[in-house]
This record gives sequence, C-alpha cells and structure tokens, in this order.
Amino acid sequence: MISTDATLLEDQWRQGELVEVTITDLSDSGDGVGRFGQRVVFVPDTVTGDRALIRLIRVKPQYAHGKLHQLLEASPHRIRPNCIVADKCGGCQWQHVDYAYQREAKRNQVIQALERIGSFHRGDEVFPLPVVDPMLTGTESLGYRNKVTYPLARSSVGQVQAGYYQKGSHQLINLNQCPIQDQRLNPLLAEVKQDLHKRGWSIYNEKLHRGKLRHLSLRIGRRTGEMLLTLVATDDHLEGIETQAQAWLERYPTLVGVSLNLNPDRTNAIFGKQTHRLAGQAFLYEEFAGLQFQIHPTTFFQIYTEQAEAILQIILAELNLQGNEVVVDAYSGIGTLTLPIAQHVQQAIGLEIQPEAVEQARDNAQLNRLENVTFLAGAVEAVLPTLEAKPHIVLLDPPRKGCEASVIATLQHMQPAQIVYVSCNPATLARDLKLLCTDQQYQLTRVQPADFFPQTAHVECVAFLKKSPPS
Repeated sequence: MISTDATLLEDQWRQGELVEVTITDLSDSGDGVGRFGQRVVFVPDTVTGDRALIRLIRVKPQYAHGKLHQLLEASPHRIRPNCIVADKCGGCQWQHVDYAYQREAKRNQVIQALERIGSFHRGDEVFPLPVVDPMLTGTESLGYRNKVTYPLARSSVGQVQAGYYQKGSHQLINLNQCPIQDQRLNPLLAEVKQDLHKRGWSIYNEKLHRGKLRHLSLRIGRRTGEMLLTLVATDDHLEGIETQAQAWLERYPTLVGVSLNLNPDRTNAIFGKQTHRLAGQAFLYEEFAGLQFQIHPTTFFQIYTEQAEAILQIILAELNLQGNEVVVDAYSGIGTLTLPIAQHVQQAIGLEIQPEAVEQARDNAQLNRLENVTFLAGAVEAVLPTLEAKPHIVLLDPPRKGCEASVIATLQHMQPAQIVYVSCNPATLARDLKLLCTDQQYQLTRVQPADFFPQTAHVECVAFLKKSPPS
C-alpha cells in the first residue's frame, strides 16, 4: 500500500509544479542541491541551508532542475549580492553566498572528487586520502579579473549593449560596470559602447549569422596598469575603425593598444585566428613573479594574477629546488610557470600545442634573459616521449579535460621523481591522479586548492606526487 504522502510526492513530480525543498549542498556547477522525497533537485541561486519553494523545470525519473520561486527561510550563508543584476546575469553563480562558505564549498568539491572519482580514502593503504590544505584565497574576492570579454547586442531601441547572457538563455544583460572585473576597466566598458553606437557599425546576430561586431574584450596588467582593448568582428570592413582606435588611445592614458580580431565562423568560440593591431602596441606588459611578460589580446593568462603568483610560490616551496634539476612544464602556454621555475633549475623545457603561445613564450624568455629554457611546439602526448633529457620533475597544467591517457602512460614509463599537477577541474584531476597512483608507482602527498574565480563555483588546485620508494 502506497502511503498518502508518497502518492502526493508522485503527483507533484511534474514539470511546472511547486515543491518545497531544503538545500543541503552545492553542486560542482554551483547549483544548490536538495531532495524531494528520494529524488534530487538542482536549483540555481540557492545555498546550503535555504528552505524554498521550487518550480520544477526539467524533470527526470530520479532528479530535476528547478527555479527558485519563493525563499521561505534564508540560509545563514546567504548574503546580499554586490551586483544589482546578480540574480539575472550568468557571469557569477555565487554572489549570494558569503565568501567564507564559498571557500568551504570549493574545498569540499576537491575532497569529494578525490574520494568518488579518484578512490582516495582515509585509512586506505593503497589510495590514502592526502592532506587537502585549506583553500588558498587572495586579498580580493571582487575586482580581481584582469580580463573580460563581453558579447555585444542591440537593445529594442537600437542602443549597443555589452554584458553577460542571462542564466540559461541568450538574452544579454547590459552592464556599465562589473564588480568582479578590475575596477579600472569600468570606464571603458561604459563609454566604448557609446562610441560603437555612434559609429553605427552593425552588431552580430548569432541566429541569423549577420552583422559585424561580436565581442568587446578588455584586459589589464594588474601590476603595470597597462590596458588592451580588442574588438571581435566577422570582417575588417568597419569604416573609421583606425580613427576610432586612435581616439581611444588618446582618451585613456593607460590604454596601450587597440586590436581587431577576426572571427567569421558560425561558432561559439570567441576569438578567431587572426588579430590585427589598429593602434598602439599589439600587447601589454605585465610583471609576474619578478619577471616581465608580454600579454597579447588572445593570450591565455590566469585571470587572477595575484593568486597565480601565490600558487607558484607554493610549488617552489614544495619542490625545494637545488639548481641541478631538469624540469618539464607540459601545457606551458606562454611560460607563466616555466620561466619563474627556470630561475631555480639547471634546465626547463616547456611543451605547448599552440604555436602562437610558443612564440610568445620564447619572446618572454628572451625579454627576461633566461637562456636555460626551451619551448617546443606540439601536442604533449606526441612531444613528451621524444625528449632526450630525463626530467627530474614534470609539471602538468592541462585544459579542463585533463591529460590524455598516453601522457599518463609516458610519465609512468619516464618515472620522474616528482610530478606537480595543476588543474582547473577536480573531476579530471582525480581521474588522472588515480591512474598515476595505480600499482603504487606514485604517492599523492598533498593537494592545495586555490580560489582563482571568487563568486563562481570554479576551483583551481595543485597536487603533488612523489615516486614511491622501491619495495
């Protein structure tokens, strides 16, 4: 006999129904997680401890996605967002969550991934759960982003808009300032939109694949204050674009370069393959770990400069380099970690698949007069097995998908004394760590989570592995 309560729960488990849910956790994507009966409900804009009425949006047999309809009882972790459009804008997920709890939730993400995916557990002799340090946090949870890229649109009255898309849609939320970007960029965001409107250049419509201007990208050197402004367009036929670029340089003293990136493809990718300098420099200078770097409009560089420096210092302290080591930095980019580490070792080798990044890395090495570093272009899985020098230490910093299985196999064959794995995805990190520790070839000694993206659910971390002693 099915109880009345169970029958009621079944009747309510339909799209569009209102259900009462208490949020008990936060998911890796940033949604609140609650239960309705034995089923899981994922709800954006909620936090652990909230009791709320939830509108069921997408319903599956065992779980559903919902929308916050009414907050019945607020969690002690809930705060008032700093941004007036935080409930609409898709740029942040957690401005309603107090920062202390954000840090706790992210550390728990890492621990849960290590346990569930990596099979690392307390008391396990084969896969013991390592020390997971407290979250490394910076001095600022707002105003930290050194780069922002905004899609462009036109309002119903024809005004040029720039901002982030509304959560779960392609409806643009127009912004004149953003609390998580470096506040020195705010005047450009507000004023450049007006200039684009006056110029009358067409704005790209992604549904129709028509129009020219697609994105506005701004970046700043946190230490130098130098700024770059980049427009992304389908082609370069924009009347008066060079004149406007020069006018921007004259208006903003710290703006050192204006560029045009061409992306004619029907794609979700922001940048295309070609970037043309319109006025000023093609790059900005930034100081990082005591070195100078040239940062181009499309260069990958960690968006929280100070946190990237802090994680580098933790890596250096953990490795305790003596100056005679050979270090391989796989997925090295423009040498952000390779070059500072090269100052402390005999030889550093960077591997990077993007030829443009390799060229920039070599330029940055020359800029800093570092002669003991080599950058090789090619996929890590192809280049790593061909290295003549046997590395003492391998640094891994792959994209979100993690390492290719062949990279793990090569490392198990090479057997460097230490492996340092920097990751922006705890799930793929845990997967790869489990592979590296198979057959007890390596011991996972420590994991340091770091908050590179405050106000979002994203977490960065670095894991340290040592080759197991001979049995």
